[in-house]
Amino acid sequence: MKKCLSLVLALAMALTLVSCGKSNSSSGSNASSSGASGSGEKVSLNVSVPDADNSYIYAAAQEFKARVEEYSGGSIELTIYPNGSLYGGDGNSGVTMLSSGSLDIMILAASLYASFEPGFNVISVPYMFDDAQQLQDYLNSETGVELFNRVEEMGITCLGRWTRSFRQVTNSVKPITCPADLEGLTLRTPNNTLYVDFFKACGVNVTPMAFGEVYNALQLNTLDGQENPVDVPATNNFYEVQKYISGTNHMADAWVVGINSAKLQSLSQEQQDALTKAAEECQQWYVDYQASTDADMLKLLTDNGMEYNDLTEEGFNEFVEISKGLYDNFRAIVADDTLFDATLAFCGKA
Repeated sequence: MKKCLSLVLALAMALTLVSCGKSNSSSGSNASSSGASGSGEKVSLNVSVPDADNSYIYAAAQEFKARVEEYSGGSIELTIYPNGSLYGGDGNSGVTMLSSGSLDIMILAASLYASFEPGFNVISVPYMFDDAQQLQDYLNSETGVELFNRVEEMGITCLGRWTRSFRQVTNSVKPITCPADLEGLTLRTPNNTLYVDFFKACGVNVTPMAFGEVYNALQLNTLDGQENPVDVPATNNFYEVQKYISGTNHMADAWVVGINSAKLQSLSQEQQDALTKAAEECQQWYVDYQASTDADMLKLLTDNGMEYNDLTEEGFNEFVEISKGLYDNFRAIVADDTLFDATLAFCGKA
């Protein structure tokens, strides 16, 4: 599978190079301009993020931009494009375009890279991580760094590994305190086998759906609910069509701050160092930002009529046991026994 991917990405890169050979005019990332390799001349780069300009990740991108421009002495100028606008909102297309050089920098969920490198699924194994600190420690561990550096096979360099708030369930029917409360509910998930298998095991009528269709489906009661980090229902006004948010904390995810490798190598060493330093520093900035802002997002939801509840201890343990019972499924999805076992050991789940 990886060999096929490598051929696809190589073809995409070759086509891009042919196109560039025909003209020096810009397209996509070629709002970028730089002098000779290592010259340190001023360069403009685009940064794509998947969510709107009121989202967490857009705020993090703004912080990243400020630090890069400061640390580079103004020799790097970043322009941030929200809503996945440069790649049509399709994460797979975004990865391919970043690989080929049609995009400069992209901040995208690690779970979306799983279409290219199944190992990224290990981060989203339900109840693998106990809390945000353990997730951050894992991202900075030898196992985590090796995993994220696998994007190098795609012509992408990982500048940073940022955490993401854990996912919660919202719905319009009842509070969720244990797996039994999910039975019979129609819930939207991403189109990812790991998500589908887990929620089916909880008795859910799982409906994978593009996120852009979710609000209308909730409004029309085609869906009972969905699951996402708390900022997603808050910034997308789901309080208008959902009644309950439950602190299930069922899955983790992370952000890959990726740059096209050829683009990075065309920059001076000082510019490369500025990008790396900013991305690494923003990991902790983003951890702190999420910790404080999650509470604000939850308050926004409850102030607008939603009801919040935590899981019972018994209910939490029941969810954990369902996940453990699916480890063989998840192991096959991750497709890397060594990585799966190392992650279990790191998290104390072995």
